[in-house]
Amino acid sequence: HSGGDHMRRTLDGLYLGAGYLAAAFLVAVFAIMMIMSVGRQFGLNIPAGDDFAAWSMAAMSFLGLAHTFKRGEMIRVGLLLERLKGRYKQAFEILSHSIGFAFVVYFGWAAARFAYDSWRFSDMAQGTVAVPLWIPQLGFVFGLVLLGVAFLDELIRVLGGRPPSYEKPPPRTTEELLERVTEGGGV
Repeated sequence: HSGGDHMRRTLDGLYLGAGYLAAAFLVAVFAIMMIMSVGRQFGLNIPAGDDFAAWSMAAMSFLGLAHTFKRGEMIRVGLLLERLKGRYKQAFEILSHSIGFAFVVYFGWAAARFAYDSWRFSDMAQGTVAVPLWIPQLGFVFGLVLLGVAFLDELIRVLGGRPPSYEKPPPRTTEELLERVTEGGGV
């Protein structure tokens, strides 16, 4: 296997792993909220449960971004790009991926700086449970960094003259169209 195959498997594994981690945080949000709701009737309480649910929700949201983007499930400028062909389409793909990459890199840098400052100043959560704030901020930072990698991954692909990995060829049969629709994927 070539180095490119290894890199492709590694990146795809990172995107998928972050997607699974996002799903785990979704389950954590559900469990915390259910325990807090049902637990009230039995005198059961999770100290700082609202904080843990909020941190889990933020981690879920940001850790799922790269996987969502690579699967083509993220809102993007597809309505415009679907109407373009050839070199115009490639130019707009490069432009949109470049802008997205620049934005995410800046956002990721700012988030990393924020988490670093939280660590540097020993910022603690103000709730019932004192948690260093940089810990829950790591999901936010890692999710943005991985999304930046995914944007760069797609930008390199499009610069090489290939279509984005999430772009599917038109369905060849009615059955294929129905299968894509029922799976929730794009057409």
